[in-house]
Amino acid sequence: MNEAILSGLLEAGTDPADVVATVRRAERAAELAERHHGVTAIAGEEEPDNNKQATKGSGVVILGVKPVGITELAREISSSLSPTTVVVSVAAAVSIAQLEAALPAGQPVIRSMPNTPAKLGRGVVSVSPGTNCTPEQLQRVKDVLHGAGTVVEVPEEQVDALSAISGSGPAYVFYLAEAMAAAGRELGLDPELSLLLARETVAGAGFMLAEPGADPTALRKAVTSPNGTTERAIATFDERGLPAIIAAGARAAAERAAEITKQLG
Repeated sequence: MNEAILSGLLEAGTDPADVVATVRRAERAAELAERHHGVTAIAGEEEPDNNKQATKGSGVVILGVKPVGITELAREISSSLSPTTVVVSVAAAVSIAQLEAALPAGQPVIRSMPNTPAKLGRGVVSVSPGTNCTPEQLQRVKDVLHGAGTVVEVPEEQVDALSAISGSGPAYVFYLAEAMAAAGRELGLDPELSLLLARETVAGAGFMLAEPGADPTALRKAVTSPNGTTERAIATFDERGLPAIIAAGARAAAERAAEITKQLG
């Protein structure tokens, strides 16, 4: 996810010389530097203070370690931060309050939730400003993240719901493609052909949804001829309760995010 954001930044025109990335392994640092020419990548196994080096003098710092390590990382870099540096967390379930408590008093903080299509510049990235973040700082972070896809601002209390739809959502779509491919096999199609059909159909439908003003209901109805084959399939989905199943899954995802937040303290 972090490299997806990095790729988006560079695609949007950010000068690579302005970007410093930190990783654990030297091999990974070399890989990043080669793939993203001009970006500085510092490995912790070679320079243990790499995180402090990267944050010193930075205007925006993006923290992308696993949720369990976010507060520890925040404390580690605290002494290197300028009072105006905006700290952005992309870790799921780590609240603004938890992050602010681990940073110097008054530090501007933004909680963000990206999703994996950010790798292609087609992601959804949420931003929720903390107590000390100014409108100008928030806009700066929006501009930084814009290269990764669509940036939406939501209040923090809606982040778990957003995560259940856009954060986990790509997995739901991939799950649908898996199910479509399996259905094709059951109907007698060659496995490779069935997978190809499912993959390209889901991808193509996604492109249609990405058109300006696209409405999923209208697009579905356009394919669903009265008394036709698609109508029969949709009716079966409704009879089996597919919309309710999807809603239940999204609720479960949101509830689990809230549980993780509590577990993290």
